[in-house]
Parts: sequence; C-alpha cells; structure tokens
Amino acid sequence: MEDRDWKIIKVLSAEKNITKAAQVMYMSQPALTARLRQIEQEFGVQIVHRSSKGIQFTPAGELLVEMAEEFIDRMEQIKDKVRHFSNENAGTLVIGASNYFTIYTLPQLLHSFKDQYPNTDFTIITDWSRNIFNIVYAQKAHVGFVSVDYGGVKNIHCLFEEPICVSYYKPFSLADLPKLPLILYQSDYMIQSRIDKWWRRNLSVPPIVGMRVNNLVTCKEMVQYGLGYAFLPRRMTQNIESIYTMEISDADNQKITRKTWLIYNEQSINLSIVQTFVDFIKNTRV
Repeated sequence: MEDRDWKIIKVLSAEKNITKAAQVMYMSQPALTARLRQIEQEFGVQIVHRSSKGIQFTPAGELLVEMAEEFIDRMEQIKDKVRHFSNENAGTLVIGASNYFTIYTLPQLLHSFKDQYPNTDFTIITDWSRNIFNIVYAQKAHVGFVSVDYGGVKNIHCLFEEPICVSYYKPFSLADLPKLPLILYQSDYMIQSRIDKWWRRNLSVPPIVGMRVNNLVTCKEMVQYGLGYAFLPRRMTQNIESIYTMEISDADNQKITRKTWLIYNEQSINLSIVQTFVDFIKNTRV
C-alpha cells in the first residue's frame, strides 16, 4: 500500500463515486479503477460493490476506510513533529471553529499569521461550538474558537465580547416585536436560553416565529431582505446601514453578550507552531 492508496480509499468513502473521486485525486477514472483492483488483490478481499448509482463499501472496505483515516491523521502528526525539529515556525495547524467565527473573523487572522509565518498550512474544521470543544479535547484539532464556555478545558482565553442585538430592516420599538415575524436560527442552547429569559421578562406574549434557518449567516440575509427580525451578534450587522439594532440586557441591567474563546489542549501546545499561533492570537486585537 502506498500513501496515495489510503487517500484513494478515504476520498472514495467521501464521494461514493469513482468518477468524482478520480477528479479529486487528479487521476483518470481507469487509473483509479486499476489502483482499486490492485488494493483489493493485495488484501485478498472485495472493498466496494459497484453499481450504476455509485459504490458501496463492503464490511472489509469499511474497516479499510477507518484505517485510512487513522493512517492519514497519524502521518500528518508525524510530519508536524518532524517539521518542529527542522523549522520551528512551519507545519500544519488544525483549527476547529464555529461557523460564525470562521466567516467573520478567522480569514483575517489566518491572513495576518500567514504573512509572518509563510511556511504554515491550515486545516479548518467548522462545527458547532459544543462539538469544537469535543474535537479539541480529543486532540483532533490543535486549537479551537468557540462562542460558549462549556467548561472542562483548562487552557481557554477570551478573545472578545460583543452585544447580542434585536436586528430588523427598519426602525422598531420593543412593543413592535410581538407583532413581527421572528427568524430563528440553530444556536447553542446556553445563548438561546438567555435570549428566551429576556423575552419572558420584557414581553407577555410569545414571539411569532415566521422562519427557521440553520445558521447565522442565512438568518442575517433574511433580516436584511425584510423577512423578519432576529437576535444577532453586533459585528454581523455593524457595517450594514439597512439593519437597525437594539441591545438587550438581563435582569441586572447587564448587556446580554456573546463571547468568543480560544481553546487548546496541553499536548498541542508542545508544538512550536501551535505555541506561536496561540501567542499571536492572544496578542492580536480581534
């Protein structure tokens, strides 16, 4: 088995189609098919079933998919450790980040870091904050950026804090909200529970939910086109003149905010490039 063979298996598992997998691997379809047959001959088992609808892995093939993922991850870890000895500021940083942070903040940070450390590569894992915690804890990412502190991570640093605002496409008042359609998006339950408490404390009737979407970006677009109001982080709308906002506060008259945290684990920080990145983030005004 060559290194490329493991990558072929992983890509086939993701694409479920030989033609598409060949395109991803920059191979011709006959070449990839021939290589797949050689892998099957080497192990003495059939790896996939082929049909007009694509491919399906056999039980033996599913085992090889698991092994392929482990092999590729392990090789990346080995390469990073070797780079650590040859060039302290080189290697691949695996970063887990919430969808919101990935879109609105991460690109600028990586651009600035890459300017200073050009031999750095990045692998980005985008997921919900609660899942990023698990990914970092399981050492599947060197660092993570999350919007909620769920606890359990020793190394955590607050990057910034921003108000959560009621956002609508035209001027409005608190009394208007029960009559307007609310656009809900999938959110971490800890943030949503604080918004729900604010609503119950200030308004006597439940909101009219006019739409449900799966992420903040889609939600913001719907608000911008006048399809309803939503509770959005301030930096999402601060440069959009067509969106009007109102900050919300808790029972102690403290602004309800959304914090963004940097998290990392003890093992990852032993890599120089990870330590350099963590120090860079801590010293950068976000």
